[in-house]
Amino acid sequence: MKRYAMLLGLACLVTPACVAAAPTSSPAPARSGVYAKAYALGIRIGTLAHGRYDAITDVPGVLVGQVTHIAGSGKLVPGIGPVRTGVTAILPRADIWHNHLWAAVWPLNGNGEMTGSLWVNESGWLETPVVLTDTLSVGRVDDGVISWLISRWPQIGITDDVPLPVVAEVNDGFLNDQQGRHNTPQDAIWALNHAAGGPVQQGDVGAGTGAIAYGFHGGIGTASRVLPASDGGYTVGVLVNINTSGRRQDFTVNGVPVGAQIRGLRPFRGRAADGSIIIVVATNAPLLHQQLLDLAKRAALGLARTGGSSREGSGDIIIAFSTAQTVPYDSSSRTFETTALDRAYINPVFDACLEATDEAIINALLAAQTMVGRDGDTVYALPHDQLLRIMRRYGR
Repeated sequence: MKRYAMLLGLACLVTPACVAAAPTSSPAPARSGVYAKAYALGIRIGTLAHGRYDAITDVPGVLVGQVTHIAGSGKLVPGIGPVRTGVTAILPRADIWHNHLWAAVWPLNGNGEMTGSLWVNESGWLETPVVLTDTLSVGRVDDGVISWLISRWPQIGITDDVPLPVVAEVNDGFLNDQQGRHNTPQDAIWALNHAAGGPVQQGDVGAGTGAIAYGFHGGIGTASRVLPASDGGYTVGVLVNINTSGRRQDFTVNGVPVGAQIRGLRPFRGRAADGSIIIVVATNAPLLHQQLLDLAKRAALGLARTGGSSREGSGDIIIAFSTAQTVPYDSSSRTFETTALDRAYINPVFDACLEATDEAIINALLAAQTMVGRDGDTVYALPHDQLLRIMRRYGR
């Protein structure tokens, strides 16, 4: 099987030694392909400024690594292929095991899985990376995260406590041979070992390779917003894996009913399920667990702006974390100090989350390419030319 890894927007036939170096300057805003961004096409979502990379990695310390599997074609052979799937890993900070951070998980609709979420909400903190994959690969990827953690911190399970990894999934079975569980523990380890800052590859990569959104090819999307100094200067970054098949006629871009006006280009053969979306929200605003739970809820409003309605078959799960504070592990002190943003000043952070989520979803669709999967099932890319003509008719 051919195996391709995607890291920082670069593709290579993967071996463990294949590592892409982080760019030293901001990339040009691409108008097509895996770096496509709404702002590069003249689509301005919201009023706040985006960060250098318009990505979750604009939040200091946050790293992303991805592995993509694309192999085979034709008729589905269960357990063999065709394969259209991958792994996306978000590492909030380098030493997350000894330096936990405040976090919260909110299920907008719970027909899905995010392992470890009960403990995140019980404790109020996050102690592992957040890793995304396909539904039937959750167990294997979870195993890989544990192996990666033990390799970094060998006392886990001996003198240290044991982790509960956070692994979330979407069902990519319309394009992918899910029975094959092609995302392995080694993929999770590779993605985490090669997680890096800078621009994040988007569209049909990593865990989003086989995703569908509003009848188009969906997948990984990311965006960020930076508040002005008068509002604290905080950054909010969002990464989504959108597999929300939803209704095409509901798809909206910056208030324009785009989906209702794009004819044809429907998924070919079969019918995709309702799908899911996983939303990861990162910020350096000093927020505690309850405030992060409230922030996660605002991400759902960004989904709604694009036409998402969180249908019965959806696993729409949102995790939010703050890198501003450290929750110490195994401290000898009975107490520790932390700082919280006064709620009177939190609304701009909510606004940033909503805008970044909205744009991250649009960026996922802009970056994804037309793809043929199992049994000839086809999902088409969102056509940029039609999109821009429709936007211009509405003066956007």
